[in-house]
Amino acid sequence: MHPIGHYQQIISDYFATTSLEKEPINLYRPIQYIVSLGGKRMRPVLTLMAAEVFDADCREALPAAIAVEIFHNFSLVHDDIMDDAPLRRGHQTVHEKWDLNTGILSGDAMLILAYRHFEEYEPQVFRSLAKLFSKTALEVCEGQQWDVDFEQRDDVTLPEYLKMIEYKTAVLVAAAMKMGAIVAQTSQENCDLIYDFGLNLGIAFQLQDDYLDAFGDPETFGKQVGGDIIENKKTYLYLKALEQANAYEKENLLQWFALHPEDHSDKIVAVKNIFRHTGADTTTKQAIEEYTLKAFDTLEKMDISIEKKQMLRAFGKNLMGRNA
Repeated sequence: MHPIGHYQQIISDYFATTSLEKEPINLYRPIQYIVSLGGKRMRPVLTLMAAEVFDADCREALPAAIAVEIFHNFSLVHDDIMDDAPLRRGHQTVHEKWDLNTGILSGDAMLILAYRHFEEYEPQVFRSLAKLFSKTALEVCEGQQWDVDFEQRDDVTLPEYLKMIEYKTAVLVAAAMKMGAIVAQTSQENCDLIYDFGLNLGIAFQLQDDYLDAFGDPETFGKQVGGDIIENKKTYLYLKALEQANAYEKENLLQWFALHPEDHSDKIVAVKNIFRHTGADTTTKQAIEEYTLKAFDTLEKMDISIEKKQMLRAFGKNLMGRNA
């Protein structure tokens, strides 16, 4: 296994040297634009890393990794349309830079382009990758729909929320890792275990994102701290606060989440105080730890060297160690 930067460079080199532009240019140029914006590209990195965990050359997993990255960007293009978001990675979103129809159609094309990368594999590997990809892509759509539905509901439960973030976020992390294992043609048990590792780490990562949205350092978080509070999002923090609040705190929290003030500062301070007073901040951190440890437990069952288990554990700790 190599450092993360090694895998990121392979992905970056691919997109730097491979042009996706062709006719009709108004379909393909937006695709080239969104994939060239970069980002950490952690999901395709996981595909390359997982292939090496199971003793394959990581470059054998490159087509699968590129499929994962193109699919992820497809989902971002359509998410940005649904959210009417003006910026992505500090640049104009596709539908803002072009128009709504272009965003929809270019996004659709990206989904098909992602599938085509699996054609570079032999039939048995192709079948396994395509089957996993189809399952994952549908789950991501289901998770997105639940997320939209929850905005209009006041009775969202913690199990429902956890299922939503599992589908919207964690399944793609899990599938990215399992694809590397499939390309390496390791055992079915190893494939399933690396999937579970990625799934639990993905849930922990999203819960931590919820926590940092409220309590992160605004200088390094990369997003507006308190954004979920401003948007009245029913996150794990919010649901735990409701569950653990006394009658006064619960009424106060519900009142704040019924408001859309022009100046958000008082609302953010008040809601964060409720999160602290109810202990929701502490129980959210405990949940993050539990899912991280659940991910690490799967490592003990994998048929790989102790050194590779330690490297995967170190990767997980590094991923979850962000305190921005």
